[in-house]
Amino acid sequence: MRIRSAAFLSLALYAIWQLCPAVASAGANGPQSNPPTLVTRVGDTGFIQLNADSFNDLTPDQKMDAYWLSMAAIAVHPIDFDQNSAFGLREKRLLEAILTHADGIDPAVLKKITDYTMLFWGNQGNHHASTSTKFLPDFTPAELRAAAEQARKNGAPLGTPAALARELAALERPIFDPAFQPMLTLKNPKNGEDPLQSSSNNYYSGVTLKDLVGFTEKYALNSRLVKKDGKLVEEVYRAGTPDGKVPPGCYAHELGLAIRDLRQALRYAPPQQKKVIRDLIRYYQTGERADWIQCGIDWVQDKSNPDFSNGFVEVYKDPRGMKGAIQGFVSVVDEKMNSLTTGFAANAGYFEQHAPWDDKYKSPNPKPPVVNAVEMLIETGDFNVDTIGDNLPNEAEIHEKYGSKSFILTGSIRALNDAIGHEVSGEFASSQAEKDRAVKYGDLAENLMTAMHEVIGHGSGRLSPKLTHDPAYYVKEYYSTLEECRADLMALWNFWDPKLIEMGVMPNDEVARAAYDGEARSALTQLHEVPTGDTIEEDHRRGTQLIVNFIRDKTGAIQPVERDGKVYLAVTDYSKMREGVGMLLAELMRIKGEGDYDAAKALITKYGIHFDKGWRDQVVARYAKLDLPAYWVGINPELELRKGADGKVQGVEISYPRDIVKQQLKYARIAGE
Repeated sequence: MRIRSAAFLSLALYAIWQLCPAVASAGANGPQSNPPTLVTRVGDTGFIQLNADSFNDLTPDQKMDAYWLSMAAIAVHPIDFDQNSAFGLREKRLLEAILTHADGIDPAVLKKITDYTMLFWGNQGNHHASTSTKFLPDFTPAELRAAAEQARKNGAPLGTPAALARELAALERPIFDPAFQPMLTLKNPKNGEDPLQSSSNNYYSGVTLKDLVGFTEKYALNSRLVKKDGKLVEEVYRAGTPDGKVPPGCYAHELGLAIRDLRQALRYAPPQQKKVIRDLIRYYQTGERADWIQCGIDWVQDKSNPDFSNGFVEVYKDPRGMKGAIQGFVSVVDEKMNSLTTGFAANAGYFEQHAPWDDKYKSPNPKPPVVNAVEMLIETGDFNVDTIGDNLPNEAEIHEKYGSKSFILTGSIRALNDAIGHEVSGEFASSQAEKDRAVKYGDLAENLMTAMHEVIGHGSGRLSPKLTHDPAYYVKEYYSTLEECRADLMALWNFWDPKLIEMGVMPNDEVARAAYDGEARSALTQLHEVPTGDTIEEDHRRGTQLIVNFIRDKTGAIQPVERDGKVYLAVTDYSKMREGVGMLLAELMRIKGEGDYDAAKALITKYGIHFDKGWRDQVVARYAKLDLPAYWVGINPELELRKGADGKVQGVEISYPRDIVKQQLKYARIAGE
């Protein structure tokens, strides 16, 4: 489960300065010499360069391991485009063919196609990853047709003129029609419409929720459900086994390439990671849940550096919360920051016993998750740059028996921090005191929020023994919102525990006030991400709305304030706000522990989905004046094999391309598209 930046969270360099001045001094001189992380922007989307200085500290074998794991992440990247839309890969290949065969195309049209393609790559399709809403190109169908025909004449693999004409006709509505597949994921459509039919994602074909009543999926996480001849069929994502006993399924080509690269990584991986890689290869061959669970068990126990994730993992995009989106990442430990996160894992038992929920939901012996502050070497598929924290695996059966691993993505936080600064908090802080707190303590508060969310949030709690399935099975489309909100609340609750000052991770309660200010502020500032409509679909954002609106209703500790024609959300009573946090946290733990679908639906529907459109319009206007990007896309570091004059590999080098077009076209070549 992830935590994503709601207000462009920034790194707690303040904490280093307080706790480790020597490290801070050394680190302060390095990043300042780097170019700005914001490379370019297209409209309201900023493209930022990720850096990973820690790669240079790896051994030669670790670097080779990282290289091949990165290649496996590139191999599965195209899958996400297809999962997001049945037209996604066709659109991607058309756009890339034009960009790679662009001689003679009108420069103004080519610029518009390039900008659109950059957004398309950044969102793995033509729906915003954060809002689920469809975005449209600035070029016309006629301009696209002329560009494609010129590219075909230049040698682009676009078939005969007649075949290209048919393809352009088939893709016209998916690309240009705002009413065709307007939402990537729509969990609560109006007028009783079916969520599966109302969502553009490609997890279901011809299937409605009613069709699934009484149907048991064997491959719930890694299959597409289709209706054939009136019957439901699971099209399993798998490459097939070499002996032919398990036949290939969906994405066999991409998974086969990943298996090829993972086998190369085996030559350099340490022993425990070798087990994980072999498990993953087996899973990609068979698609069996048991193989995925074994992979997760071995992965939790693997403390290798570099580390990686590759698989069908997060279920946010599925209206049912069952189907996993492909993702790939490779991380390297940020040793300078890692010491700030390990204390929460060591004290997981303390925070569990001091949680405000009923004792029967408290784990008597929680397994502290492995926590690493990391820099990302690559992020592909469904894994986006605005993910600043992650806790995996998601399966409760692994969490409870073996624990989990948490990541604080320091490289991503640094990049976002450099790109955004404190301009948002300056505009939306309700008072000068709040603004001053945000400047002085906001970075530390948000970093601690991320750490606690991942480490003592997702890993906490115990389920009722009567549950025979993972709680997501019972809570269904509301589970992701519930769990992200619960993890946030666990962090907010513990900001006021004196344990944090005792641990030395924060100096005083002003940090807690800054965290509460930031939570209230985020419920307002995040509305700029939903410039149209009146509902929020993304689960993390729903969780923020749920927290703030619940506390406003139940305690009155957060109040709207108007000044000079602008609205603000201000914390009026921090003690009462914490009471509200405890009330909601206890209830969400009960809902999760009991699998109470009706209660989850009632809470989230009342507090988490809808918002004041007048406020939203004002927030959008205020953001426009700040002239800051609303969305973010990452440009990965690039790993290249270094070869000698004899052609033999001598090592791996890292570089920073600062060019999303070249990088994504290279990924397409590597993946064999």
